[in-house]
Amino acid sequence: MTTFTTTIDSMYTLPQVEGQTDVVVNALWTVTGVDGAYTADIGGSTQFTLEQGAAFTPYDQLTQAQVIGWIPESQITSAQQCVQGQIDSLITPPVSPSAQPLPWVA
Repeated sequence: MTTFTTTIDSMYTLPQVEGQTDVVVNALWTVTGVDGAYTADIGGSTQFTLEQGAAFTPYDQLTQAQVIGWIPESQITSAQQCVQGQIDSLITPPVSPSAQPLPWVA
């Protein structure tokens, strides 16, 4: 069974939006999957907009869990499916090198 972890790698901010400072407008993230000895990951990027009147958390008070919560669930699920595909291919490779000698080698 694969265990997935999502981490925020970096964030981009605008200095000022709607009277707020250091507003996060983009987050780069990674989904990592571990299944026994097999590990795979994939990165993603999500853009955000600050809606007028929406709750605002100052940059220095943000938590990783909060920012991950801003990422649409469909993006996380899609990334997990890709990582699972990578792990499945590591466990059971879809192709393997031929055990036969190359036909043009004597």
